[in-house]
Amino acid sequence: MSGELEIMESQVVWEPDSKRNTHMDRFRAAVANAYGVRLANYSELYHWSVEHYPDFWAEFWKFSGIVFSHLYDEVVDPSKGIADVPEWFKGSRLNYAENLLKHKENDKIALYAAQEGKEEIVKVTFEELRQRVALYAAAMRKMGVRIGDRVVGYLPNGIHAVEAMLAAASIGAIWSATSPDFGINGVLDRFSQIQPKLIFSVEAVVYNGKKHNHLEKLQNVVKGLPDLKKVVVIPYVFSRESIDISKIPNSVFLEDFLAAGKGEQAPQLEFEQLPFSHPLFIMYSSGTTGAPKCMVHSAGGTLIQHLKEHILHGNMTSNDNIMYYTTTGWMMWNWLVSALAVGASVVLYDGSPLVPSPNVLWDLVDRLGITILGTGAKWLAVLEEKNLKPCETHNLQTLHTILSTGSPLKPQSYEYVYKHIKSNVLLGSISGGTDIISCFMGQNVSIPIYKGEIQARNLGMAVEAWNDEGKPVWGESGELICTKPMPCQPTHFWNDENGSKYRKAYFSKFPGVWAHGDYCRINPKTGGIVMLGRSDGTLNPSGVRFGSSEIYNIVEAFEEVSDSLCVPQYNKDGEERVILFLKMATNQECSPDLVKRIREAIRIALSARHVPSLILETEGIPYTINGKKVEVAVKQVIAGKEVAQRGIFSNPETLDLYRNIPELQNF
Repeated sequence: MSGELEIMESQVVWEPDSKRNTHMDRFRAAVANAYGVRLANYSELYHWSVEHYPDFWAEFWKFSGIVFSHLYDEVVDPSKGIADVPEWFKGSRLNYAENLLKHKENDKIALYAAQEGKEEIVKVTFEELRQRVALYAAAMRKMGVRIGDRVVGYLPNGIHAVEAMLAAASIGAIWSATSPDFGINGVLDRFSQIQPKLIFSVEAVVYNGKKHNHLEKLQNVVKGLPDLKKVVVIPYVFSRESIDISKIPNSVFLEDFLAAGKGEQAPQLEFEQLPFSHPLFIMYSSGTTGAPKCMVHSAGGTLIQHLKEHILHGNMTSNDNIMYYTTTGWMMWNWLVSALAVGASVVLYDGSPLVPSPNVLWDLVDRLGITILGTGAKWLAVLEEKNLKPCETHNLQTLHTILSTGSPLKPQSYEYVYKHIKSNVLLGSISGGTDIISCFMGQNVSIPIYKGEIQARNLGMAVEAWNDEGKPVWGESGELICTKPMPCQPTHFWNDENGSKYRKAYFSKFPGVWAHGDYCRINPKTGGIVMLGRSDGTLNPSGVRFGSSEIYNIVEAFEEVSDSLCVPQYNKDGEERVILFLKMATNQECSPDLVKRIREAIRIALSARHVPSLILETEGIPYTINGKKVEVAVKQVIAGKEVAQRGIFSNPETLDLYRNIPELQNF
């Protein structure tokens, strides 16, 4: 109980400026005025937005300035529940790409692109971006890309990915992407399910100081995609003259592909006017336990949800300059690019965040005047481990927000950021997922930040924590659920004709209610949320259910420990015990004294029943390419099972460290 008490009394580490007139304040006033309600603060606005969600989304449609050619007839049918996947903004017609390219300040920078090891930063204005997208779209149309066709990118986070995606969206084609670090099987597990007509790829990438040739992987991927009509290769690392694409069928260099679309005059941008629910993106589940599920996200749902998060929760304006450290295959890339719809400049970085030095992202903040920097919680922990103090080496004057996601942000990371990065920055821990291509909860410019907590549930997101009986619990651990429809839920899964995979994924645990697969605790005093790990990784020894992150928060505060992994092990009678693996920091050893101190810390902060049965040292911990710790796969390996989808891991070799561990044999 003391662990929960500690969080209840957590300290304020940031407060909003009382004089700021934010978008959130203006929106709250607009709602109060339009509906004759008194909304004194964010909490009251939040509850109104959930209780009156059709009115909330109608009001935000107006506030956000969405570009459309036909207004909607109905926001949503309120008689339909979240499991019915109701249609939103029926009758409206719009285009996602048109909304991102609507800004007419022609010489304003839309994109900055930086690459590892390159001094030069490429800049693209909004006008140049419109011209490039028109060119891509004309070439796509000429080769026969139509509404509903799939266009895919096997691409790094750079300008080409944004241009190709916007061109596909302008036509009404569906975009899907994966990053070049995915292996052949990982790519085919995803793309072969959606049968793309066109693929864009680079010939090589640079990461961690090395050049990685990509053509052989591409050749094998193309072999496995029989519906491809064209393979567009972009010279990215080497000169075109030194690249041989003769072995790749239907392949063409980007320049030649675009030339085919040119004709006599420069092509004009055309935006197909499509229903709000028209498919825009196909995203994929991680695939740790089987073939990845293909989630189809709508153009309108993605747009309006991202605008809500950028404008209201992030207070973003056209003066902002945002960078998120991400790959093209992670939903944070889609979220980042949507910032163009606000008129903000977007910074794309491709490469290691630690090369040529761990300061590479801070260098970019100062050089480009970045105002919002997004990263994974893991990167902040690595900087702390390396004892970096950016506040002493960098100016960081423009930076007003740091965002973190991918895994829960540990309380000591809050301390690190405010002490050693910037004392008055808004540190927004955000959480949601690929399944909703956005956030359930996250940063908020209008309320305080409490150490160790995500600030609040986001507007319009009817989120609660439920126990196994399906009852809401406050101040206690529970399953993260959503009770009411949201425009960002997938419209369907690809190749799921009767919707059975979709229903099983979200609605099998609590009928009619979205169960997200995360474990969390909502603080009734502050409204803040603590994420406690995946519920499929929930630990339940002796009938005490808890999330792995509860253990990580304690263990990783020890300076001797650089990382940890907490998994259950079952015996033949179905009994469960908890195993904690420690990866030691440099020059530290896993001594009996350390193990004893860790056990004691867990016992004091949580309870005696939370203390792991065994604490063992490991040389490595498996992560997905998107930087998520993978407990489920290790659980399988410990149980003697094979992990089929190794292509999703950034370090698949670490899985083998967990085979046949002597200490685990006699249970």
